[in-house]
Amino acid sequence: MAEFVSLAPEKLSALREMNPCLMSYNIEFAEVTGGTFWKAYTPEQIAGTEPFQVGKGENITDMYKDLMQVYAPINLYDEKLRKLAKELGTAWVRVSGTWATKTYYDFDGTCNGKVPEGYLNVLTKEQWIGVLDFVKAIGAKLMISVANCPGLHSADEPWHPAEAEKIFALSKEYGVPIDGAEFANEPNMMEETGFPHGYTAADYRRDQDLFFVWLRKNYPDCLCIGPSSVGDGLDFMGSEDSASGGGVEQLTKENVSTEELLKGTKEPLDVFSYHYYNGVSDRLASVMPSAHWAPEKANSEEYLYVPIHCAKVYAPIRDKYAADTEMWVTESGDAGGGGDTWASTYLDVLRTLNELAGFSTVSNGVIFHNTLAASDYGFLAREVFDPRPNYFAVLLWNRLMGTTCYDTKEPVREGAHVYAHSRKDGKPGFVYLVINNSLTETTEVELPKEAERYTLAGQDGNMRATIMTLNDKPLVLGEDNALPDLSPVVQPAGQVELAPGTCTFFVL
Repeated sequence: MAEFVSLAPEKLSALREMNPCLMSYNIEFAEVTGGTFWKAYTPEQIAGTEPFQVGKGENITDMYKDLMQVYAPINLYDEKLRKLAKELGTAWVRVSGTWATKTYYDFDGTCNGKVPEGYLNVLTKEQWIGVLDFVKAIGAKLMISVANCPGLHSADEPWHPAEAEKIFALSKEYGVPIDGAEFANEPNMMEETGFPHGYTAADYRRDQDLFFVWLRKNYPDCLCIGPSSVGDGLDFMGSEDSASGGGVEQLTKENVSTEELLKGTKEPLDVFSYHYYNGVSDRLASVMPSAHWAPEKANSEEYLYVPIHCAKVYAPIRDKYAADTEMWVTESGDAGGGGDTWASTYLDVLRTLNELAGFSTVSNGVIFHNTLAASDYGFLAREVFDPRPNYFAVLLWNRLMGTTCYDTKEPVREGAHVYAHSRKDGKPGFVYLVINNSLTETTEVELPKEAERYTLAGQDGNMRATIMTLNDKPLVLGEDNALPDLSPVVQPAGQVELAPGTCTFFVL
């Protein structure tokens, strides 16, 4: 049965003011240095016409030859990349990832390409200046995490800032200081993150305090952010059929909890952070089947609720250990492991827009999409930097949705995920986002007045299309990488029918 929604601006009540950089993104450290990252899916796997299969192996390590490939460093001076990143507006750029924990900063060039013992890779001065130039060129804010691996110290020895000082000092001298820092990426995964052998939650608490004491003394304008953990509250989400999707219990069963990382720490957080993925991608489904969602569920209520559920799980932990701070999702996407086969298609737009809007109803903060231009979950395709559907979706979000989030009084249900914000242009009025996640039924919307309408859909009605349409017009770059026409259509007052599987912004 079709849902009916009557937009009633007079009934809106303000919930909170959101960070203007709500929509931000990651650049993986492995992209900057070059290295192994997730192997791309084939066009047939993306379209859903060819199943993804992983070679035989007893564990993920055995299967890496089928899951990963070696990439050259990203070209952060590429004009197309910079233009498209700048179009997204002011954002935080987080340069981190598991590799950041194990990276040696070879800024004086003494390594000669050889990785020091106890590290995984090296970062050159030229590569880091490339990051700084990129951040400066697009007017972004910079966030990192630092080395904490066997090459720096053992578990029994306290962390020390020998490596951290290199990267903070160079950034400051170059005129692009680091604006925020987490101590480590996903520290509750312990040795899997790259920490010294035998490292414990107590060791982490000791070392995070040491890092923040050093940071506040030497770089007091830099935000202390943490703990960047993952997996709390995701013991089971979704289907009772573990083979068809929902939950990451296998992914997180060996992890320590966020509370174990923070309980007893002495240095306060300026910002509380965590990571969220709906589950694991097709690449990891064979070893963690109950953590993987089938594409048929990507529009479901259970699937779309996961990021909201995570925010509600972490909010009380934030309140306990970092009261009155913002809550940041410093790594986010549809699936860990480089994204699902449909991550680069229109199907993931429903999740992305619902996450931004739903998170805003729970807490103020920033969401860092993983990634800007790496693997299948990137906003832009690797190396060629062609924008994917999610890029245009968040571009419209940033252009239309203001910072005041409102309660619409509409219960979330299939066919009617209804959210409202102030207008980004500062004019009186409101912007509604209506997501019709039903793939079979239309949604009827009653407009109280004339509105500007922006309806997003998969090209030719295909939810797994790699091209998205805006009011039936394909969104593709023009000559010299010019953005397509993003103009709305004028929708008269009265009823308007929203097709199945569409996302629509109404500007009133």
